Amino acid sequence: MKFLVKLAATLVTVTTAATAAQAPAASYPGWARVRVAPGALPGRLIAAHNAVRAAAGTQPLVWDARLAAGAQAYAQQLAAAGTFRHSDRRARPGIGENLWMGTSGAFSPEQMVGNWASEKQWFRAGIFPNVSRTGNWEQVGHYSQIVWRATTRVGCGLGQARGRDVLVCRYSPAGNVDGRPVS
Repeated sequence: MKFLVKLAATLVTVTTAATAAQAPAASYPGWARVRVAPGALPGRLIAAHNAVRAAAGTQPLVWDARLAAGAQAYAQQLAAAGTFRHSDRRARPGIGENLWMGTSGAFSPEQMVGNWASEKQWFRAGIFPNVSRTGNWEQVGHYSQIVWRATTRVGCGLGQARGRDVLVCRYSPAGNVDGRPVS
């Protein structure tokens, strides 16, 4: 039996700078167990993000090695501890974060990002947090973070333990900022 869990994107309001760069696959030891060719996971994750952004009419993201390194460390921490919660916002000021968890090796990178993107069905353009057809922004928070216009960089990490994959993606500048438009 496969399972998956996701946690709504965190609200943040401050931005920071980080350099965009392609990170070597060797930096992400857990990724080899996702059954993806060595070095292919970052490209597949960013391609999945950018397909969602293209459909929404937003500019593509670039891979950020610093964001990925932080995401990788946190993904490993969550997997090892068997927990699933957002990192402390004070430890990542101005950085958005999406979390995903599922059965180890059962989901492709595209399915992981696609799970977040599936929230589009409840999304409606508006001023954040009033962007959900249901009235609950947490039901669309992953999607709105992915398509947030001001976000330009992403970095992801994958932790594996206890039969689970934990994907953490971090975004800069962060999305889901109260009072800002999401279209």
